[in-house]
Amino acid sequence: MSDKILRDSSTRYLRARREEGASRGAFDTEIRKLGSTPRVETTVERGTTPEAVATILGVEAGAETATRKRRMFRDDHLVQLADSYIPLDVAEAAGIEQPDPGKGGIISRMAEAGFEQTEVTEEIQQHPATEAEAEALGVEAGALLLRIIHVGRTAEGRAVEVTVHTLAPGAWVLRYSVPTN
Repeated sequence: MSDKILRDSSTRYLRARREEGASRGAFDTEIRKLGSTPRVETTVERGTTPEAVATILGVEAGAETATRKRRMFRDDHLVQLADSYIPLDVAEAAGIEQPDPGKGGIISRMAEAGFEQTEVTEEIQQHPATEAEAEALGVEAGALLLRIIHVGRTAEGRAVEVTVHTLAPGAWVLRYSVPTN
């Protein structure tokens, strides 16, 4: 696996990109463009929302949300852990409590249900790997990993998704572009 995965946030959230071919979302498209096979192991449950996520979603700390926990593979290599937190009304309306959300992923299902994400904010942080992350990604506990906190908002400013992406070391290139006019 010599080519790194390009996570190009200037295009990855565009509907045409997320739904390219038979793609199940941005990750699926990125992996297929490298000639590799994407695989995602997904568990969906309702659970207590972490306090920091609850604040972003505008719900009470400890409120129940739909949580999608994913282990994302390029061929047989785990390259990302991703936990998404979605308010229950959005999850129910969009039907995204199924492990396979269909073509375009959960962002497409949200748009179809009237919760189109018109703004995405991503914050990148470095953090020490937890024991669970270290074991999953094959690094030492405490090794520094990149974490992306993704927040998707509607035109009205409502946060409808918070996803915490933890990236495998050495597997990714992150690209961002910002209009200057």
